Amino acid sequence: MYQWRKFEFFEEKYGGKSAIPEDVTAGKIECCSSGRGKVVIGWDDGTVSLLDRGLKFNFSFQSHSSSVIFLQHLKQRNFLVTVGEDEQISPQQSAMCLKVFDLDKMQSEGTSATTPDCIGILRIFTNQFPEANITAFLVLEEAPPILLIAIGLDNGCIYCIKGDIARERITRFKLQVDNVSDKSHSSITGLGFRVDGQALQLFAVTPDSVSLFSLHNQPPRRQTLDQIGCNFNSVTMSDRLELIIGRPEAVYFYEVDGRGPCWAFEGEKKFLGWFRGYLLCVIADQRTGRDIFNVYDLKNRLIAHSLVVKEVSHMLCEWGNIILIMTDKSALCIGEKDMESKLDMLFKKNLYTVAINLVQSQQADAAATAEVLRKYGDHLYSKQDYDEAMAQYIHTIGHLEPSYVIQKFLDAQRIYNLTNYLEKLHEKGLASKDHTTLLLNCYTKLKDVEKLNVFIKSEDGAGEHKFDVETAIRVCRAANYHEHAMYVAKKAGRHELYLKILLEDLGRYDEALQYISSLEPSQAGVTVKEYGKILVEHKPVETIEILMRLCTEDGESAKRGSSSSMYLTMLPSPVDFLNIFIHHPQSLMDFLEKYTNKVKDSPAQVEIHNTLLELYLSNDLNFPSISQASNGVDLTLKARSGSSAMPKAEFNLKPNADCKDIFKERHRMERCEKGLRLLKSAWPSDLEQPLYDVDLAIILCEMNAFKEGLLYLYEKMKLYKEVVACYMQSQDHVGLIACCKRLGDSGKGGDPSLWADLLNYFGELGEDCSKEVKDVLTYIERDDILPPIVVLQTLSRNPCLTLSVIKDYIARKLEQESKLIEEDRRAIEKYQEDTLTMRKEIQDLRTNARIFQLSKCTACTFTLDLPAVHFMCMHSFHQRCLGDNEKECPECAPEYRSVLEMKRSLEQNSKDQDRFFQQVKSSKDGFSVIAEYFGKGIISKTSNGSTGTGRSGGTSSRSDF
Repeated sequence: MYQWRKFEFFEEKYGGKSAIPEDVTAGKIECCSSGRGKVVIGWDDGTVSLLDRGLKFNFSFQSHSSSVIFLQHLKQRNFLVTVGEDEQISPQQSAMCLKVFDLDKMQSEGTSATTPDCIGILRIFTNQFPEANITAFLVLEEAPPILLIAIGLDNGCIYCIKGDIARERITRFKLQVDNVSDKSHSSITGLGFRVDGQALQLFAVTPDSVSLFSLHNQPPRRQTLDQIGCNFNSVTMSDRLELIIGRPEAVYFYEVDGRGPCWAFEGEKKFLGWFRGYLLCVIADQRTGRDIFNVYDLKNRLIAHSLVVKEVSHMLCEWGNIILIMTDKSALCIGEKDMESKLDMLFKKNLYTVAINLVQSQQADAAATAEVLRKYGDHLYSKQDYDEAMAQYIHTIGHLEPSYVIQKFLDAQRIYNLTNYLEKLHEKGLASKDHTTLLLNCYTKLKDVEKLNVFIKSEDGAGEHKFDVETAIRVCRAANYHEHAMYVAKKAGRHELYLKILLEDLGRYDEALQYISSLEPSQAGVTVKEYGKILVEHKPVETIEILMRLCTEDGESAKRGSSSSMYLTMLPSPVDFLNIFIHHPQSLMDFLEKYTNKVKDSPAQVEIHNTLLELYLSNDLNFPSISQASNGVDLTLKARSGSSAMPKAEFNLKPNADCKDIFKERHRMERCEKGLRLLKSAWPSDLEQPLYDVDLAIILCEMNAFKEGLLYLYEKMKLYKEVVACYMQSQDHVGLIACCKRLGDSGKGGDPSLWADLLNYFGELGEDCSKEVKDVLTYIERDDILPPIVVLQTLSRNPCLTLSVIKDYIARKLEQESKLIEEDRRAIEKYQEDTLTMRKEIQDLRTNARIFQLSKCTACTFTLDLPAVHFMCMHSFHQRCLGDNEKECPECAPEYRSVLEMKRSLEQNSKDQDRFFQQVKSSKDGFSVIAEYFGKGIISKTSNGSTGTGRSGGTSSRSDF
């Protein structure tokens, strides 16, 4: 063991000048113990002294009358157990007794002495347990207040006392080591308890054996672990509950199953101890004859401290220090240095491996360990041992900032080490996006496809990638490792990135379409929206097929068995994909046509029809096939141009352009026809509003000069004047007259005023339109739309028209007016005669008597008898045939009341000015309306006179009419 390195990890405390206080050094120290911040010393005069930190005297008391042989300060309770000689009461009883003191309870003995309370006294030797010399003593605290005391004797016996000594509830039993004839080789030199769960075991050491007693068995079972032993003071227990014995040739460790490791430390082991994982030995050096105190770090195989000491009588551990008490009552306190001091010592000697082992063995925190590893890595890096340096840096992952290591290994010559470090960083899940980028760049620089494959396909325990997916894809794309990028994207479910590689990098459009078809409808819809422009540009037909599956029930109808309008609303709308056709209107038109042919009740049919109308009616729709269709024409023209003196380029240019124009015009006409069909089909007769935006349709027709569409829309919206204006604008006289014939017939719900607008148009035309004017006059005369004077004034503005155009019309109107005047004159004469007759009758009623000669009742037709009632209208009734208070003739009253009601109605209408002006405005002849109002007395002021006259028998009647 002389090859072990020696270090000074311990230092002497208190300047190395500690000693037992002089006021307690009366005799010889027999035994020592420590615990609960005290050092307890037993003297040969029966006194026990307690010392505080720094070996300062606390107090003393007399525990036994003669001598204190053994003592132990308990840990759980502040009890002190002592074994010593007291006065012998009788020759049959031994003077050796065991006492238990409670150090927390003091009893005063005078003014200056303080003695703890003795809670139990027990005689060790009895008739069943004969007296022998005590060589070993050990106390185990079980569940308080139970104590287990083991007393080793020089005859190989172990007396055990278990129980509550204070209450004298104890049991005794005896353990026997192998019988040996030589008494000197059967003495118990050391004891050690081992508690492992419910198992309670006791190690017993003699000079020639090591035994183990299983006390949890009844009776206790003995097991011999070894046939060698040790002397006194050379037995201790480690913190791992191992028994340690020291012999001149080595130090041995024992487990419950036998001997364990041994360490060949030469020299007589005078004292053996264990402190914080260190083995403490006081060894007699045979070469110098002096005692050496060594502190061994067995795990790291080093000597943590070595010191030449005087003759040691006792060795203790308390206050975090090792206390050596010498035979001359001097003392030595040795304490462990802090970790930082030990590491500094090792760093100065470049002993980084030792430093690493040291921090790991003493269970330092991970940050401290990482700092040691970093310094070791820096040291190796400075020595240009890059592989070993990187091995140390890898152990610091999670504590050391990765950029510290990466900066050191960015040089191209050390890219292998950097790759290794980045791999470990990803394995532990601590890599950032930048680290992933750097690692993938390292793979690509090294062209290490195998490692790249392993990294790309690696997963953590949850099946997820250990790196940032987007970063990996981006780097692989940049390095042209497209297959790897596609693998990552597909594995991570990043469909948009997978398609981006296929379309933008590889141009594999068929594969992209196939991949989209395999996705769920929702995912497929998202990807088509993002990459549809590229797909439409290169694969328009296939893209439209995918869109049709997405927007219709093809993909799900087979599974569902039937379709429903509710499910149709859940499907994507074609409107959502309009933006992908921004540069390909022809493909958009094909898609929407297929959709409308298949789906008749789409929720978005208004938007779809609006888009189709815009496509159909647009004049500048670009067709991709125009240039392809004209290629054959170019070849034909070139073949015919061999004899021409004109250059070929100039000769072919014009025919080619003409063909394009013809082709374009033909397609435009076809689209216009489709547009007109859509305008008509999307506005069924049973709907008030069409399945498209009417205002938008009108604007499109106006912008693209689509006359047929405008005419249809205006006519459908009953905007007849706008229809006529369209014909006027195009100067289509035949169509204009036909339009007025169709829309100006009031009998069919038309607007007769259209003829007046038409006549006004011809009157301002400024050219000869005699034929058209005659046709117009025919319908104006037939429906009596305009007065002749208005017709004359309107046509007089056209200098190209002669009087012959309207001569016949004027003649017929004059003749008609003459007839009307004659009829009015005759009617006036008749009304005047009737009025005169009525006035005479009224005068006669007022001045002359009436004779009633009617012999029968008008109501019941029976002979009229009294009492009877006669009315001025010459009707007579039985009084019983009339109702109570009847004052009007039942026969004439209804007619008279209707006249009164009509008069009241006319008077009420005279107050409704809006109605009067509306009739004047809408009438063909407003003057006739005004005359009618005057004739009925509605406008003229009338007076209400008396409306009744007397009747015979005191009954009056209104017989004016």
